[in-house]
Amino acid sequence: MNPEKRPKREPEEEEEIEEEVKHGRHEPEDRRSRHCPYLDTINRSVLDFDFEKLCSISLSHINVYACLVCGKYFQGRGLKSHAYIHSVQFSHHVFLNLHTLRFYCLPDNYKIIDSSLEDITYVLKPTFTKAQITNLDKQAKLSRAYDGTTYLPGIVGLNNIKANDYANSVLQALSNVPPLRNYFLEEENYRNIQRPPGDIMFLLVQRFGELMRKLWNPRNFKAHVSPHEMLQAVVLCSKKNFQITKQGDGVDFLSWFLNALNSALGGTKKKKTIVTDVFQGSMRIFTKKLPHPDLPAEEKEQLQNNEEYQETMLESPFMYLTLDLPTAPLYKDEKEQLIIPQVPLFSILAKFNGITEKEYKTYKENFLKRFQLTKLPPYLIFCIKRFTKNNFFVEKNPTIVNFPITNVDLREYLAEEFQSVHKNTTYDLIANVVHDGKPNEGSYRIHVLHHGTGKWYELQDLQVTDILPQMITLSEAYIQVGNDKTSVVINITVSE
Repeated sequence: MNPEKRPKREPEEEEEIEEEVKHGRHEPEDRRSRHCPYLDTINRSVLDFDFEKLCSISLSHINVYACLVCGKYFQGRGLKSHAYIHSVQFSHHVFLNLHTLRFYCLPDNYKIIDSSLEDITYVLKPTFTKAQITNLDKQAKLSRAYDGTTYLPGIVGLNNIKANDYANSVLQALSNVPPLRNYFLEEENYRNIQRPPGDIMFLLVQRFGELMRKLWNPRNFKAHVSPHEMLQAVVLCSKKNFQITKQGDGVDFLSWFLNALNSALGGTKKKKTIVTDVFQGSMRIFTKKLPHPDLPAEEKEQLQNNEEYQETMLESPFMYLTLDLPTAPLYKDEKEQLIIPQVPLFSILAKFNGITEKEYKTYKENFLKRFQLTKLPPYLIFCIKRFTKNNFFVEKNPTIVNFPITNVDLREYLAEEFQSVHKNTTYDLIANVVHDGKPNEGSYRIHVLHHGTGKWYELQDLQVTDILPQMITLSEAYIQVGNDKTSVVINITVSE
């Protein structure tokens, strides 16, 4: 083979080959490879590939092997390496290179070739064919984990490491958006995206893809997944703005994550990505500056004729729509019980009808704004503004929003000249993120629709239960994702 055309090897592969050459074992196949006597010592119940691939002794991520007997990670497999010493000390003999997916017997140091190990490599690195991806939303079949528990792929709990349920619920919502999920299930879609040297943001793309494949894996060893590596990438890429140990805000996280993902995929104002194809719509924002309220009426009138105080219009893209709740006075009934107010979804959607005006105050100036939609995305996200922050504390508005689960029609919020462009303006709910409790110490859970079974499920960390649709509307909804009627069957392609 022409050396220039030889495929480039990963550093771990180079190191493996160097080790084999150094120890005189670089043969096409060792005669013992297919007859390893230690395969029955493998303990699948202790294998967990959701955590960072670091040697448990050196803390290095280079050339790391998993001991398939105890589940621990060790570096290297040559003489004096941590994996080699572990195999001698504890008589644990079967190891898997976590990068190259090759199996070895130590301390004898020969490669193991056995088809019975394929289930282990699949759990470490699940892969999906185009046919499998196409059929995901038609599947209603339960999978059985190694420990005997059953689960529906895609409807699996995410481990709450300490205080990351805010991120878990958002990641679960995004994993149930079919075109986004399908894009990330196939690594080929983004493997060759060119990024500048030293760019860490692409780590988000890789880790999100890995998490999607684990969540939808029909052959998991356990019926839940730990988002540990995904969240470590979030902590790193957000410069610790979002953490595992401190409760964050679900909407803040969603906003940052979608923008960071879009940017890491090479998205710009001109170049679209799967993120903008799925979630981005556009609106007109009409803004009018208001004279200072303390000024005399005559002076106000004069100022309003000035150009500075005339209404301006700006066309702006959006990834989600923020819905404002009316101020919620909590009053008591005859039994002295606190009553939580309720509001219909369509009354808070009126913000986008192009007529409703709302005053916005800045430190120095006041503005009157109104909004009108010009483009609806295939998947529409509502963020219900429950929290108001002032100098001293965060206040939560517990108003219940009465929303229909299906057939939310947004045609009347589109500017008239854009209504004919949109064949379908009706949305069905597919994910509902709920915030329970106090602003700074509450918890998150999510309701998701499983397309294959047509059933709704509630996920709160590791807990997964089915739920009736009518129960969903009683919750303090915070983030909602809906799909238009056509996007269930559309496979969205990324435009260059």
